[in-house]
Amino acid sequence: MFFKKKLIANKKVKHVGNEDSIPPSRELMSSEFKNRFHNSADIFENEVGCSGITLFYIGTLIEKTMLYQFIIEPIKELSFDSIQKIMEYLSVAEIEKSNQMDTVVKSALEGNVIIYLEGDSSVLLAKIPSTVGRSLTFAENESAVIGPQIAFNESLLTNISLIRNYLKDPKLCIENLNVGSHTNKTVSIVYMNGIASEQMVGTLRQRIQNIKIDGIIDSSGLLQLIEDNSLSIFPLMLLTERPDRVSDLLLKGKLAIFVDGSSLAIVCPQSFLEFFQSLEDYNVNWQIGTFLRFLRFIGLFISVFFTSIYVACLTFHYEVIPQTLLLPLSESRSKVPFPPMFEALILEFFIELLREAGARLPTKVGQTMGIVGGIVIGTAAVDAGFTSNILIIIIALAALGSFVTPSYSMGNVIRGLRFPLIILAGFWGFYGIMYGFCFLLLHMLKQSSLGTPYLSPFYPPRFSDWKDSIVRLPYQFTYKRADLNRPEDEYKYAPEKAKEKN
Repeated sequence: MFFKKKLIANKKVKHVGNEDSIPPSRELMSSEFKNRFHNSADIFENEVGCSGITLFYIGTLIEKTMLYQFIIEPIKELSFDSIQKIMEYLSVAEIEKSNQMDTVVKSALEGNVIIYLEGDSSVLLAKIPSTVGRSLTFAENESAVIGPQIAFNESLLTNISLIRNYLKDPKLCIENLNVGSHTNKTVSIVYMNGIASEQMVGTLRQRIQNIKIDGIIDSSGLLQLIEDNSLSIFPLMLLTERPDRVSDLLLKGKLAIFVDGSSLAIVCPQSFLEFFQSLEDYNVNWQIGTFLRFLRFIGLFISVFFTSIYVACLTFHYEVIPQTLLLPLSESRSKVPFPPMFEALILEFFIELLREAGARLPTKVGQTMGIVGGIVIGTAAVDAGFTSNILIIIIALAALGSFVTPSYSMGNVIRGLRFPLIILAGFWGFYGIMYGFCFLLLHMLKQSSLGTPYLSPFYPPRFSDWKDSIVRLPYQFTYKRADLNRPEDEYKYAPEKAKEKN
């Protein structure tokens, strides 16, 4: 039998000397390695052959087939007098040498096998992590009719490789940082050197390094720790699952952040208007792209203000309702026992319950629940005199308006803003709506994303960026990168106008 596998014994052996150095004997090394992991059941030790070679690893984090094929099989019948000689017989892609016990412990948590030779002051760290994850799939939350359909998954290496496939440029830079005292998650900052602002890169790097927390699980958790104002209801950085969108934004001078184990990338800086832009706008003619953007902003207005305007009109401002609409409106509301504000709030709450229930249920059941539940509850509520059929139409339009927003996080904000505006309209009518609008506007004027104005390019006014904001002009007019990103390289490409300026 060439090797013997066993769980590390619970016998405690004191290591005399520098606590961070590699113990001089196998028994001391075994005890030290065990103590560092508090006698965890998935810590294993393999003695290979008869030359004093011992392997230490976390069994749940390594690939067992690669362990035998690339490490045990090549050295099991050989003898060695130094750890350096063992390296020559291993065919592992990532292997390094270390003489620090802290490094050994950290590398074991990253899927490394520790190769120990008794009497040597150093060990080898051979990386053979197990491949736990799912295959690449279609983007579910950011679907597109025209353009690539692939989405990120939970593997950091896979996500970075997707970006590399889109941007085959040596200027693509990746910086790795670790966050979380317990999770020790790898966080990657990705940017285009020579395009992205060095000041922004430094600011983002400093914010991540300043995080003191026991752990993060997902990119959305990291985003709340690094955004400019975590108390704001508005998202100040973009969460996306599409590698093509991230690649396009990197070329514009933005920065991307990936968290190992998360399928979402963070992109910053981000303005309010950019949450209503989609990469698909650039895959169609500029006229169609502009039309789609106008459609989204009209949907934003309908979703946020339509229900509150209805409440204000029926409560205080009957004079603004056309006479031809007054009769059917009064007939529709004749059996409703609630004032307009409570009627609207209750119906909006029911709609949100249906939407949340449909999102949490399995896909096939959720779709049926949303459609059938909406029809049954809506029809029954009108027949019972619980609400008016006109309000049903308005609530449905408001719900549709929130769905046209390309960003899921911004869509949630739009849904949440309707409730306080309905309450303001119920108490003060149009004045309440205007107060609410002014408050939101002043709040957004004060916000920033990685130090850049949130309402750019309209405040402060940057007229050159208006060409790709609410409207989308043809490519020949948008050869400059947006000033919002403070790019090092101002031009995306150099047509004759750009060449003359240079």
